[in-house]
Amino acid sequence: MLKVLIVDDEPSNIQGLVRYIDWLGLGYDKPAAMESGEEALGALRDAAFDVLISDVSMPGMNGIELVAEAKKLHPHLQVLMISGYNEFEFVQDAIHVGAQAYVLKPLKMEEVSGRLAGFRETLQKMRSIVEQTSELEKRVSESLKLVKERFVNDLLAEIPQTNDMLASWNSLIALPDAVGGFQLLVFGLDHFLSAGKEAKDRILLGSGFKQTVDVGLSDAEPMYLAQIAPDEIVVLLFGQSPQERARIEKRVSFIQGMMREQYGPTVTVGCGREGNRWAEVPLLYKETKFMMAKARLISDGQIVRHNDMDVNEFQDFRLREELMPNIVKLMETGDAAQVRAYMNQILDLLLAQEPASFSYVQAFGMSFLSELIRNLKWKDEPEGNLNILMWRRMLDCRSTGEIILLLVDYVERYMTIEKKARIHQQHNLIKRVALFIEERLQENWTVKQLAEEFSLNASYLSVLFKRELGKTISEFVQETRIQRARELLKNPNIKVYEVADRVGIQTSAYFTYLFKKLVGCTPQEYRDYH
Repeated sequence: MLKVLIVDDEPSNIQGLVRYIDWLGLGYDKPAAMESGEEALGALRDAAFDVLISDVSMPGMNGIELVAEAKKLHPHLQVLMISGYNEFEFVQDAIHVGAQAYVLKPLKMEEVSGRLAGFRETLQKMRSIVEQTSELEKRVSESLKLVKERFVNDLLAEIPQTNDMLASWNSLIALPDAVGGFQLLVFGLDHFLSAGKEAKDRILLGSGFKQTVDVGLSDAEPMYLAQIAPDEIVVLLFGQSPQERARIEKRVSFIQGMMREQYGPTVTVGCGREGNRWAEVPLLYKETKFMMAKARLISDGQIVRHNDMDVNEFQDFRLREELMPNIVKLMETGDAAQVRAYMNQILDLLLAQEPASFSYVQAFGMSFLSELIRNLKWKDEPEGNLNILMWRRMLDCRSTGEIILLLVDYVERYMTIEKKARIHQQHNLIKRVALFIEERLQENWTVKQLAEEFSLNASYLSVLFKRELGKTISEFVQETRIQRARELLKNPNIKVYEVADRVGIQTSAYFTYLFKKLVGCTPQEYRDYH
């Protein structure tokens, strides 16, 4: 049975709820009742409740303050607020701190019963999710192959494997020691999407492919296998001796033969070089895929080994097809730290070419500079001037070091100018939004409406506003209204309720509550003092 706590400074309201609600029929124990927020908070500290029903306006600790504290103690507590018609703005604050629903006075018991029934369903679903999650965790722990596959997928997706993350994985699957060495194999079905194959055929082929590889390498332990696409399987093999590797190669040939006999298609297999760090897996995978792509230009169904690969050719491919486009995208986002780190990767790879001749570095530099100029727009420079200057400087370079410094200078200069332009643009935008709010204090604009007014995403506007002004839009509106109210209160000819109306606060009660919260005294006390 679910437990309920009712809090109201009017005993008649409590008695009505206790007497006229069919608690047992709704799945609840007889409720506990308190007449103050302070007393209720003590009860919540001592015991767990599922539902809290609280009046908004109470002497001492009001309902909003009680809900805020109660949610800290019990985050999943379901809260029903009771309010009068003239206290609706209180309810908005209550929902902001975690209340799920409200009902208006005079209370209608069928409405309260409906809310309680809804809470019961929510709590049941929450408990069901917890139970299902627990059961799923149990199943995952039992299914080591599934966990290993997820681990390999995370490695290939370049998800950072921190010490804490690795410890978490290790608790599930007892990770082998990567330092001891591992080899990456990639199995790829040739012409998987060839014409004439229906969806059912492709599903059966993909499943049979995984089963064949899994069975074919079943005695190669420890082994981590992941089917990253219907036509592609990645395998990590650990601590293989030369003899074991020779045996594995025979197994690979067996897998190719079985697939051809049972299903028809050929399989190209890439045998990557040895690695000894988890962070190497994505690069080993890219190298192996590059080898396989080149091999398939000649014929399908080959076994391709890492010592057959032209390292310089792969590095050149990676520079042009992966790193250069990626750094352009990063530069457009404005993340200077990531751009710097990525630029270092490019330079390390560029200088790793053997030999890193001046002509090669110059050709790369001109290609890189051309890519940057073509994709990036300079906002605060005379049109074309900087680009022309950079081209001239590139042609004047006499060493690889000079070319590298030139490229770094170009990237750094762009990031500096772009950052200033972005900050200036964001500052002006938020300044316009703030002015828009100040000019319309009597109106109640939502964040979504403000975002639409300025053609922005609501979440982006919220983040930008907080970053620029150090406060949320809601906090800014409240503070601006109270600041305007302080000025108006100095005029004795304007009544307190008129001040509330002029700053866009609908009720005097909420105005008094908000003013005291932000200023430390009531509007009347402030007026008397000033």
